[in-house]
Amino acid sequence: MKIFKPNFWNNNNLITYLLLPLTIVTRIYVSISKNKTQYQSKSKSICVGNIYLGGTGKTQLVMKIDELLKKKRRTFVVKKDYEDQIDEQELLKKNSRVLITKTRIEGIKKIELKKNSVAIFDDGLQDRSLKFSLTIVCFSSIAGIGNGKLLPAGPLRESLFELQNYDAVFINGKINKYLLKKIRTYNKKIKVFSGNYILKNKKNFSKNKNYLAFCGIGTPENFFTFLKDNKINIKKKIIFPDHYNYKKSDIDELKSLAKQNNLKLLTTEKDFIKVNKFKNFDVKKTEVDLKINKVNNFVKFLMNYL
Repeated sequence: MKIFKPNFWNNNNLITYLLLPLTIVTRIYVSISKNKTQYQSKSKSICVGNIYLGGTGKTQLVMKIDELLKKKRRTFVVKKDYEDQIDEQELLKKNSRVLITKTRIEGIKKIELKKNSVAIFDDGLQDRSLKFSLTIVCFSSIAGIGNGKLLPAGPLRESLFELQNYDAVFINGKINKYLLKKIRTYNKKIKVFSGNYILKNKKNFSKNKNYLAFCGIGTPENFFTFLKDNKINIKKKIIFPDHYNYKKSDIDELKSLAKQNNLKLLTTEKDFIKVNKFKNFDVKKTEVDLKINKVNNFVKFLMNYL
């Protein structure tokens, strides 16, 4: 879904309240989906998804779970085939066995043919057609729950009451006390884990150079805060819609802005996959790794469901 997240999703204002009646459509959709007959596979499965729309770090968590479990199980990452998510597909394929399927049921049925295998689903919490062995909800410590309202009045795909139906929460970034309190309000017993991103290629960025940073991701604030935390000098920021397909005109404009301001270009690893096809476009990318806090406890938790 290519969207710019509106500012009113971060707080409650007049637009929020004007859109509240339309949230009934989201409520009806969620309610109908709950009544679906669920396919329950004999193969084990983990679903990593979100309630907040986009930018919660689920793909990075999927990659890390795959890395941790492949030492103990034969793992496959399953992703539903969305045309505008080629960037995520290519990122996953770098280090994981990936199945891209039209439906998630199709994906788990392929896993069933591969004995003693575990399916790790990137997204799909709201897909009630399949019963997962383990469900994990991702949140960004920066974005949190936004204004806490359902789409389109807010950024939530479903009510926070649905936390009662999930097994764990993973918070990307420093623990946000307000967010943690909200999570506990809806599910006191849910397991909460957290982690932080590490810049693997920090040596590629000079402290003496200034950068123009651009991205087309769900929560761009995460990217810019990450750069600031790593003391990379960002003089200009350009934000594109989530899962944006860059055009030559965009690249020309970025090159022009960088040249005018004597800046180096910098983007995310996901965005780099899309812009790397353009010739004579000199741009650096951040390469990140997710460091999970109390990782042994996290692995033990995963294994309890497998």
